[in-house]
Amino acid sequence: MFNDREDAGKQLAEALRKYKEKKPLVLAIPRGGVEVGVQVARFLEAEFSIIVARKLPYPDTPESGFGAIAEDGSLYLQSDARYWLPEVAIQAIIQEQTEEMNRRISILRQGKPLPKIFNKTIILVDDGIAMGSTMHASVMLCKNKKAKSIIVAAPVAGERVAMELEQSVDDVMILEKPLPFHAVVQVYRYWHDVSDKEVLNLLKNYQITSKGSVS
Repeated sequence: MFNDREDAGKQLAEALRKYKEKKPLVLAIPRGGVEVGVQVARFLEAEFSIIVARKLPYPDTPESGFGAIAEDGSLYLQSDARYWLPEVAIQAIIQEQTEEMNRRISILRQGKPLPKIFNKTIILVDDGIAMGSTMHASVMLCKNKKAKSIIVAAPVAGERVAMELEQSVDDVMILEKPLPFHAVVQVYRYWHDVSDKEVLNLLKNYQITSKGSVS
């Protein structure tokens, strides 16, 4: 059980200590992953930025998704997505989430491109991994950009999703794999939805206080 995202980030950072000498680039998935990622990057004295990926939600049950898309267009779809939705509906949802990704890039990263990923050790951070779609899409982006190695890190995930990710990256660091696993929030004492303003404040504070830099 974690007190909040800051506490989870500090514990996750300690677990990732071995990567400090690799001079990694830490990429957090907003919004919730940013506070966790800041703690990891600060501890590792790493370069830090955000990577934007969006879940593709079902129209009638938006809390569930059939895949995700990353900011470079990397598309992760569950194998049965086209069984449940016609192609025209899938494309409409992709377009809608692409617009939201562009908005977040414009606001949260001031429209700047991702830092250089080629031949770098990348640590992808979120505050928890439920279905895993956004993390899968983020991994695809890093592979497309020829990362040297990819580490997925989160305070909590389900066992099945963690095992799936282990098949596609160099390392997976998950602190808690509760059984039964219902939602990321179950391992946090204090939880709230993170706003754009909070993300911007976290990024600004990291620039001021850390040896790393937000690109």
